[in-house]
Amino acid sequence: MDATLSDTKQPRSKNADLRGKSLGRPALYGLALFGLYLTYTVLKPFFVALTWAVIFAILFRGMQNTLAQRMGPKRAAAVTTLVVTLLIVAPAVFIISTLAREAPQVAGQLKQSSQTAPGQFAQMWNAVRSRSPVPMAEDPAEFLKKTSQRALAFLSSRAGAFVNDSLAALGTLGSMLFALFFFLRDGDAIGRLVRDRLPFPEQESERLMNEVRDLVTASVGAALIVAVAQGLIGSVVFWLLHMPAPVFWGVVMGFCSLLPLFGATLVWVPAGIGLLLSGETTRGVLMLLAGTFGISMADNILRPMFLTGKTSVSGMVIFFGLLGGAAAFGLVGLVIGPIILVITPQLLDTLRSRNSDDQPALPDHQLRSNTATQELAAS
Repeated sequence: MDATLSDTKQPRSKNADLRGKSLGRPALYGLALFGLYLTYTVLKPFFVALTWAVIFAILFRGMQNTLAQRMGPKRAAAVTTLVVTLLIVAPAVFIISTLAREAPQVAGQLKQSSQTAPGQFAQMWNAVRSRSPVPMAEDPAEFLKKTSQRALAFLSSRAGAFVNDSLAALGTLGSMLFALFFFLRDGDAIGRLVRDRLPFPEQESERLMNEVRDLVTASVGAALIVAVAQGLIGSVVFWLLHMPAPVFWGVVMGFCSLLPLFGATLVWVPAGIGLLLSGETTRGVLMLLAGTFGISMADNILRPMFLTGKTSVSGMVIFFGLLGGAAAFGLVGLVIGPIILVITPQLLDTLRSRNSDDQPALPDHQLRSNTATQELAAS
């Protein structure tokens, strides 16, 4: 009797206390979702920087592994980050220095063109005015004055935003390089952590990560190939049309092709319009035709073609992934847009295959038998 009482008075075990304090699965899911939301809120300002850091870490993974064998992971990450910094800063310095060197020649060409532009513009204005269903001013100078005033007002209102955007770009660059160092140094550990957190078997998780790595490499490679192609085509077009500094403008078009939506049109469209206004109608038309069917068409053909060869997805999916990704995320969307459209169906297929394996289909009579058995057990 005493032994029984002593046993009942003993404190509960630690596991029993933990079970008693358990929040339950729904509460844990709620806390996990709330934590994910807070994490997203904290990291949202650094989304672009972290995404580019991951992309560069994937691209320079081979260089990091090679250097790590000689000087250790930390020093190798520092050297690789320095190389990435030079690859980003050096082209910008080259464009600025070349622009300063070519500026006098370009300014002279613009001054020469401006001497004949007013007469040609007046002729074009009268031709358009005679066919326009909307009333237009007789004097094109009045239209130009109002347009220039509106443009100056718009630019003055955007001056502060331009400064802020420039400072934000510098902050994004610094954050990206800072994160890149740690992604390179701890790349293997981060890869294992992500692989272990994916809700799939080890082989499927490894396959998905390899697919993402290949798509990142292919997307960046396609962007570089398109930039080189558009730069070369643009240089040849400018040289054939006797435009000033064709090599310089080809380099500028190559870098502009990396920008979403507009790309190299930021260079060849103003050049074609300038030729038309200066009276060089034939050269202006040839510039616009070459830009439409030569320079810009290279992007629409080469990029989907190169990416389609790296994945089983059709070129249409890749094409809309590029456009939609650029519209949603900007420049980085050219890389992650196709990845999202390629990986998401694979995730759904993996979930569907797992559900079919875990819950095999049963005949109708067996389902009715199981239901009856469960009812008898419950009674």
